[in-house]
Amino acid sequence: MLIVAREYLTRVKKKSFIILTLLVPLLFAALMVVPVLLATQGREHVNVMVVDDNEIYINNFIEDEKTSFSYRSGDIEQIKKEALAGDYDVVLYFPQSSQKVNANLYYNEEPSMYLRSELESQINNMFFDHVLQDSFHIDLDKYNTIKDLARSEITMIQIGEHGDEKESMAEMNKTIGMICGFIIYFVVLFFSGQVLRGVLEEKNNRIVEVLISSVKPIELLLGKIIGIALVGLTQFLIWVVFTSVILVGVQIAAPEKFLEASGVDTEQVMEAVNNSQLVAGDTMDAGIFAEISNYFPISFTEMILCFLFYFLTGYLMYSALFAAVGSAADNETDSAQLTMPITMPLLLTIVLVMPIADNPNGQLAFWLSMIPLSSPVAMLTRLPSGVPLWELLLSMVLMLLFFVFVVWFAAKVYRTGILMYGKKVSWKEIWKWVRHQ
Repeated sequence: MLIVAREYLTRVKKKSFIILTLLVPLLFAALMVVPVLLATQGREHVNVMVVDDNEIYINNFIEDEKTSFSYRSGDIEQIKKEALAGDYDVVLYFPQSSQKVNANLYYNEEPSMYLRSELESQINNMFFDHVLQDSFHIDLDKYNTIKDLARSEITMIQIGEHGDEKESMAEMNKTIGMICGFIIYFVVLFFSGQVLRGVLEEKNNRIVEVLISSVKPIELLLGKIIGIALVGLTQFLIWVVFTSVILVGVQIAAPEKFLEASGVDTEQVMEAVNNSQLVAGDTMDAGIFAEISNYFPISFTEMILCFLFYFLTGYLMYSALFAAVGSAADNETDSAQLTMPITMPLLLTIVLVMPIADNPNGQLAFWLSMIPLSSPVAMLTRLPSGVPLWELLLSMVLMLLFFVFVVWFAAKVYRTGILMYGKKVSWKEIWKWVRHQ
């Protein structure tokens, strides 16, 4: 307990811990809030001058609140100079052509990508209608009616173990799974690396010789691992709380922007708020989270609990292996060579995170989520899409059993390697230490 307290207190008092603890929630909140604000912010009004030598697009563009169209004919050079020097932001010019759509967009200040995309969409639709009428003599009203009738839409509905049905959003599940996989990958390696550096520092400074005279090697090993685990858990919980507080505060301040971005009926929710059916602080729960959570096979609570389990077991497993490597090596260069085989399964899994998210119930995803060295990333990538309970429990049991083996293995290596200096060891020699103790 003294070692755990020492490891915990010395690390949480560091300026780097405090700065990182405060900055990461701001970064996470910014990653969630900024795209929403950018997606909902108002676009500047654009005046477009259209010059068409083919006379196909005259008076056919659809205006909105942010885009206005005017039409002229004549010399493009003269029109271009006058329009851009006047009140127009861009000039859209269609040269004479009978084979394909060919247009030039002239401007002084580069317009937004949204304007270009919108213009291209309208041009393609108008040219298509023109070809239908002039070349194939097809009535546009009849064509649009047939097209609307022939339009298909697939709704993803997952059937649970008890026969209950729930509509699913596969793309959202895939995205959240990949995000969770990347987060657990970086968090596990970050805190395990702290254990490795701590062991190397104590060994090189010969502090460990004093410590070993008072405690057993296994006590020193477990104290260091548990102490840094508590540091990581403290930091993670603070990140969750601070990020949630920031998001709730921003959503309460501007709920309509987030409701609009999430696809929830803004007017309906805001009317409920105004009628006191919902208090302002509940807008997030009743609006975005309540709406989105209906599409998940697993609840947010279960997701957080599973994340904590795989974070703790993954960290404890890798930190024990890293501590063993740190005790056997004399410097970071030697330790990097020894840790490479350990981190390869985790690195391979993060490389394959997209195929796992695309097919979360495939053989690749299943076996990677069962192998303890890769299961923290693979299982968390699969979870948002739904995992059978027996697979989740089997993965957890295998993680716990492998963790016990890793601690036994690390203790054997740590006992021999922590007092060994000036010798470059290999995994073959490390295995001899384990066998002969």
